[in-house]
Amino acid sequence: MSDTLTGEVRTVVYHNEENGYIVARVSSKDEASQITVVGVIGSLTPGESVEFHGRWKQHAKFGRQFEADYHERIRPATEAGVIRFLKSSSIKGIGEAIATEMVKKFGVEVLDILDDEPEKLLKIKGISKKKLEKITESWQSQREIKNLILFLHSHEVAPTYAAKIFNLYGAQSVNRISENPYELAYEIRGIGFKTADTMALKLGFAHDSPQRIEAAIIYSLFSVSERGGHMFSPKEKLIEDVAKMLGGVELSLISDGISSLEERKRVRVENLAEQDIDEAVFLMHFYRFESEICKRLHGLVSHPSPVSREKVATALPEVEKELGFELSEEQREAVFEACVNKFFIITGGPGTGKTTITRAVVMTLRELGLKVKLAAPTGRAAKRLSEATGRQASTIHRMLQYTPDSGGFYYNEDQKLKADVLVVDEASMLDAQLCLAVLRAVPLTCRVIFVGDVNQLPSVGPGNVLSDLIQSGQVPSAVLSHIFRQAQESYIVVNAHRINDGKFPLGHPAEAPVADFFWIPQDSPQKVQEMIAQTVCERIPERYGLDPMTDVQVLTPMHKGDVGTQKLNELLQERLNPSTGKALKRGFVEYRVGDRVLQLRNNYEKEVFNGDLGRVMYIDTEENELTAEFDGNIVHYELSELDELTLAYAVSVHKSQGSEYPAVVMPIVPQHFLLLQRNLLYTGLTRARKLAVLIGSKRAFHIGLGNVTAGKRFTNLRHRIKQIFDENLVF
Repeated sequence: MSDTLTGEVRTVVYHNEENGYIVARVSSKDEASQITVVGVIGSLTPGESVEFHGRWKQHAKFGRQFEADYHERIRPATEAGVIRFLKSSSIKGIGEAIATEMVKKFGVEVLDILDDEPEKLLKIKGISKKKLEKITESWQSQREIKNLILFLHSHEVAPTYAAKIFNLYGAQSVNRISENPYELAYEIRGIGFKTADTMALKLGFAHDSPQRIEAAIIYSLFSVSERGGHMFSPKEKLIEDVAKMLGGVELSLISDGISSLEERKRVRVENLAEQDIDEAVFLMHFYRFESEICKRLHGLVSHPSPVSREKVATALPEVEKELGFELSEEQREAVFEACVNKFFIITGGPGTGKTTITRAVVMTLRELGLKVKLAAPTGRAAKRLSEATGRQASTIHRMLQYTPDSGGFYYNEDQKLKADVLVVDEASMLDAQLCLAVLRAVPLTCRVIFVGDVNQLPSVGPGNVLSDLIQSGQVPSAVLSHIFRQAQESYIVVNAHRINDGKFPLGHPAEAPVADFFWIPQDSPQKVQEMIAQTVCERIPERYGLDPMTDVQVLTPMHKGDVGTQKLNELLQERLNPSTGKALKRGFVEYRVGDRVLQLRNNYEKEVFNGDLGRVMYIDTEENELTAEFDGNIVHYELSELDELTLAYAVSVHKSQGSEYPAVVMPIVPQHFLLLQRNLLYTGLTRARKLAVLIGSKRAFHIGLGNVTAGKRFTNLRHRIKQIFDENLVF
């Protein structure tokens, strides 16, 4: 049986709009002093009287509190309470002065007047007809939100997302939820299938209702795209996954659900004979991404915009003079092909001269008078491209001018980029959606050059674009294989190629003056953890003179476990940046001045992007604000925004893509077996410029070397490209 607490809300200390968690101070006639009320109960307004249902608890740090499960609003009983309620609520047009006048004129009954006879408020000085319209509209919205919260409570559903639901459906919220709560999972960020399913079942939806089955199908397709980067799921596997998720639902009903979604164009079912898949189920937008990429690629390649080999041959001597050396035959041919083809790919491992060729291509095309734009998926990759070419490069999102309000790009199929050539580096990081955005924005007269290492991890988002383009056999490419003599002296380079060939890395020769690669065998994860701390904090700084705070990066496959990012960040933060008292805590992470931090998602307003590394410069504990610097960009974060950040003494290998570090330390242990695969080992090692230290289990390393299929993605782009180029079709 729950306890109750009735009182007036005096102040709201904290409110998280995303999940509805609130901390408020409440005065009650039954309590000698104000009570702290906490819970996931939505919003509260100072001045309103509320009956809370929940339990009393003793917090170790903050003392006696009331933990509320839900609450019911009661009209304020006193004039002072009504004034506090009116001025603190979000009713447009009512401030303290007008709230005071309203109560002076009508007393506590003013709330009934707002409900039933709002026109009487025109007697109040300062309330015009226009202002009254705003007030009544705002008041009505608040009533409807309260009705929505009561509806959710009556069905034992937490009101966490009440505000978001109301913003989407307005006065129709209760009706729309009653008809199909699963639509919330499609429409509102943060409400997934499980939340909607819990709500639906409490609202009385049947275990095998069509709405539930169809929502589970969509959820499963989204899940495999987010977790595995897949563009589709084989129908047989999809039915199996959904049946497992729902439990006890007949397989034929799931198949019927797929057919119903196909009829309504929510999914696309295709026979993929080339992949021996009878029926593949695509979310409709993923099918359209692949189809449109093919169409635009074909249109770009088919449109004449010639640069002759003779013109390139004329420009090359001047380019080589500026470079200061002659290109090899392989490099010269790659430059010729990149310049004369409308679409071209340059790929190769470390030490094969991708950077040199990219620079030579850019110089040659500029020598021919063409306007060249340079871009990369991440800020750090764009910075490296700028350094390599001596020309300005930007992130793809910045180049295309992403607009958060519309969720699209300024440069698109209707507004083309002004460029003769677009060079995109780190193209292995391009997912299908971003690749399509690039192709939409380039004019047909433009030529596009992708540069990347196809053996690295594929994009975080769905698709396997670079690999599919090459495997289609229809896109001209240069696959660089020759390792230059200087690179052959680096065991980082040598061992990267060995890993790519499935071979265990070689130890550095003892006679070498300065080793750049170490393999340290250790089977115990706890000891690996200790060795990482010692290597980062002591050995590397002492022997190589590198600063552990700026030059050494720990990369690890997973977030959890003894050598996951979470534990290693705690350990390294304590060793490298111990607490001096001033700190800001969000969840389980404490931020201190000087900490290395990683941005976890794109924030276009702050101009800081997923994967950017920064440093905490200042912490204001009174305002609960943090200031960080990202390559000269000063960014301010409020406490509620710190979910966008995490500590970066150790980061995942996936988050390191597009970056390079002077030194890399990477654990490889059996705990990581689910993620250990050859391209992950390869990607981690190739992030190191001067030094790589790998610590762990030889058995785990061999598991990774042998695992070349675990990361295989279900895509059909390469076959679509082959089809459209072979048959000259336009979808």
